Amino acid sequence: MIAFIAKRLAAGVVLLVAVSVGTFFLAHTAITDPTVGLLGTTATEAQREALTIKLGLDRPLIVQFWDWFSHAAIGDFGTSWRNFQSVNDQIAIKLPVTLSVVSFATLLTAFFGITLGMIAGLNPNSMLDRMSKGITVVLFALPGFWVSLVLVIWFAVNLRWFPAVGYVQPTQSITGWLRSITLPAVSLSLMGIVVVAEQLRNEVIAVNKQDFVRTLRSRGLSQGQVIIHILRNACPAALTMLAIMFVSLLSGAIVVEAIFSLPGIGQLINSSSQIGDIPVLLGITVVSVIFVVIVNFLLDIALGWINPKVRVK
Repeated sequence: MIAFIAKRLAAGVVLLVAVSVGTFFLAHTAITDPTVGLLGTTATEAQREALTIKLGLDRPLIVQFWDWFSHAAIGDFGTSWRNFQSVNDQIAIKLPVTLSVVSFATLLTAFFGITLGMIAGLNPNSMLDRMSKGITVVLFALPGFWVSLVLVIWFAVNLRWFPAVGYVQPTQSITGWLRSITLPAVSLSLMGIVVVAEQLRNEVIAVNKQDFVRTLRSRGLSQGQVIIHILRNACPAALTMLAIMFVSLLSGAIVVEAIFSLPGIGQLINSSSQIGDIPVLLGITVVSVIFVVIVNFLLDIALGWINPKVRVK
């Protein structure tokens, strides 16, 4: 088990370094002259040259990379080119907002996706199965931004159950915090519910046809005990999809945060990309990859615990 964990950690570190290096050079290739976005088109050549020297952009690119990478390796992502504030501090302020919404959306995805998938898988071609598939088809067909707007109109404007925009810190009010992230999380989770439910349904049907399930029933186990065995054998696919959905929700949160005016990472990405604030974009990228590595590592550990055969791969 220790060797299995070590391999997964090493793979995560390699991925983190590769993405960091690639993102740095791609960003500097795409944004050839950041001073234009930072100072505006009305800035003089002397002003742009002075800012270039101040930011260290007059140095060779490989020197700039090593300076950034050597600091990023110890957790220092430098300062923003826009306001010269710490990138770490800006991410630390914005990240909890995005993680709150994405984590809540992942919980909703897991609960409703697994519930619908189990109901449909244990009762294939039944009325429950057809209703479940109908719900998933409808959810899959609805555009995410349209769903977000409908949720705002129904539950925020008309019913006034939730705020239409804004974010409340949990330190100010737990209830207000939950109300402020509910609609964004619901709009984010709908697609994930569809994917997880369909994936789990197919796995449950396949597992339910295996010989060991018939053996369990012949031994007199209750339906609940049999369902637990079926779920344990079918859940690796669902866990994999949940991990993938968590990662995709991090990127999908950009649109949702814009619609609901949430001060999260999406807002920071938009403002930084518009002016070419490369240190902030690099910091967000590295932090995002770290979460990807953590999620995949936890997934591998969970799959290795459920199915010991995975550990030998």
